[in-house]
Amino acid sequence: MPKPLAHETSEQSGAFRTFIAEKGLRATRQRMAVFEAARTLPGHYTAEDLLKKSRSLDRTVSRATIYRAIPLLIGSAVIREVDVGRDHKYYLAEVGSANFRAQLVCENCDTIVEVEAPFMEWYGKAVAAKHGMRPISQKLQVTALCERCQKRRTARP
Repeated sequence: MPKPLAHETSEQSGAFRTFIAEKGLRATRQRMAVFEAARTLPGHYTAEDLLKKSRSLDRTVSRATIYRAIPLLIGSAVIREVDVGRDHKYYLAEVGSANFRAQLVCENCDTIVEVEAPFMEWYGKAVAAKHGMRPISQKLQVTALCERCQKRRTARP
């Protein structure tokens, strides 16, 4: 088994290693570099951002490794995918928040702000139960203009 990277927390690392082992995969140095990068990148990031950070930890990480690792990271709850309807997806390290989170997405610059929305979990469960269903997932995204983009629009002649 490869030696853990310096910043891995034993609980998250152990859970990820167990998850991939159950899939018949090994905890290779490259896979664990992607794990570490995904867990430590701040805010929302793209697969390309993840590739750059991963390569700073292990220069042998390939683009293919990134795209094969992303579903494993999502499946093991290390990260979550944030789809804002663009030609690429964003990812965010899971921080263990018990509350449902929604996103405010700037339509101009793709700034994403996470907001706590605990009422959405209740609402999703209530509406699903009313129709004899059980919710599997839900999301709430508000498209808006951030302050910077608002100022740019009003500054134009």
